Amino acid sequence: MEYVVGIDIGTGSVKAVAVTAAGKSFEVAQHHYSFKSPHPGYHEQNPEDIWAAFVISLQHLLQKISDTPVAIALSSAMHSLIAVDMNGKALAPMMTWADNRASAIATALCNREEGLAVYTATGTPLHPMSPLCKIMWLRENNPELFNRVHRFISIKEYIWHKLFKEFQIDHSIASCTGMFDIANLTWHAPALAMAGITPEQLSTPVKTRYCRKFKGNSAIDFIAKGTPFYIGASDGCLANLGSMAYQPGLAVMTIGTSGAVRMASPKPLPNVKAMTFSYILDEETFICGGPINNGGLTLQWWLKNMNEQMTTDDTYKKFFQSVKEVPAGSAGLLFLPYLTGERAPIWDSESSGAFFGVKLQHERRHFSRAVVEGICFAMKSVLEAMEENASEITHIHISGGFLKSKVWVQMLADVTGKNLVVVQTEDASAVGAAFLAMKVAGLLQKYPTANYQQLKVVTANTANATIYRSNFSIFKKLYGALKESMHTLYELNS
Repeated sequence: MEYVVGIDIGTGSVKAVAVTAAGKSFEVAQHHYSFKSPHPGYHEQNPEDIWAAFVISLQHLLQKISDTPVAIALSSAMHSLIAVDMNGKALAPMMTWADNRASAIATALCNREEGLAVYTATGTPLHPMSPLCKIMWLRENNPELFNRVHRFISIKEYIWHKLFKEFQIDHSIASCTGMFDIANLTWHAPALAMAGITPEQLSTPVKTRYCRKFKGNSAIDFIAKGTPFYIGASDGCLANLGSMAYQPGLAVMTIGTSGAVRMASPKPLPNVKAMTFSYILDEETFICGGPINNGGLTLQWWLKNMNEQMTTDDTYKKFFQSVKEVPAGSAGLLFLPYLTGERAPIWDSESSGAFFGVKLQHERRHFSRAVVEGICFAMKSVLEAMEENASEITHIHISGGFLKSKVWVQMLADVTGKNLVVVQTEDASAVGAAFLAMKVAGLLQKYPTANYQQLKVVTANTANATIYRSNFSIFKKLYGALKESMHTLYELNS
């Protein structure tokens, strides 16, 4: 049997998925790891833990299958940064996308013309998640470490170096560093000058279809020599591919711990106000969109503060049953879900959550529904920013943990007013990596497309959509009205 392995190196786990030439996943192996936050704003991981998870997941997957894979392709979380020596050994823990210590640097860049010019050239928002901002922070706050670094790399580059002893980075991961010129496909000199580094301190950029034959490695001796490894792309870009949403008029919405809205475009779609991203999938396609910080994380917080100690399936079932009992609009109650600050479209790490419109009539179930509606409004805010510079979006392919709730899915359809399509419920990034490798290897003539007649499509309830349009117009104004007070509270409590 011919199959390809797609491996997604995520923030919390590595997942390896076996995908047939027909595009069907049939085996999965996953291994988790943790993070540490030694100081406020820090979010770190040990890259060796992730390498170990990579090996274990791949080994466990292949033990389930008798045949050798045609190829192995990589997907990876974005915005990680590891300072390494000339042998690829980490000199410090990896800073993940969630690391917020460079917040002040990102804010300063947003207020400078040179910073906005770097955003336009690189397609990466000016935010503490950006490796550019992380390197600037290290130079200012840990010069001893900064001066010892041979190269600054991502977790995918770390694993690639383990496999092949080469420092190489795919165009997709490079395009989300804040230091890569997405038009000329080279490191962007003005951004490197800001960071105080040279191109030699970064990896060599290669296309996302770049392939190397495996020559053997004692740590993964279960892989046959000669097996092709495709370097692949970022998890967000490949999720669009795995969800079969890489054509005009289609978008992907993912709600897990956080959330994201992404759409394919033949060109970058910069939006300085909303600072949406434009990342590279391949030579012909950019994946553009914006992430939010507070998806399922917000729901977990609310359940915890309702004294629901165990977030089991039964807990969620009871929660959404109470939400379903409340009419759309939560009787005039609105919620800003910025519990951990927010990325798109406001890009404000000092913002905070807020309930607005509270009256004596409101009960706990109203607050519960308002929390879920607030997450949906945040997603719609990103979608609206995307549609300012792109063709109208007709269908949204949805993925993530929120699919377990029919109530939540219907609410998102009502809030966005779009057709929501369940295409790939899980493993979209790993499957997308497999699709990319299959097309390059000739197993696919073209990428798969969605057949909407065979898929579940959720349409908006017209009456609810009308209510949500009115509430959303108020939701959009609240942040601007509360921003100054949010910042004052942040400073007082920092």
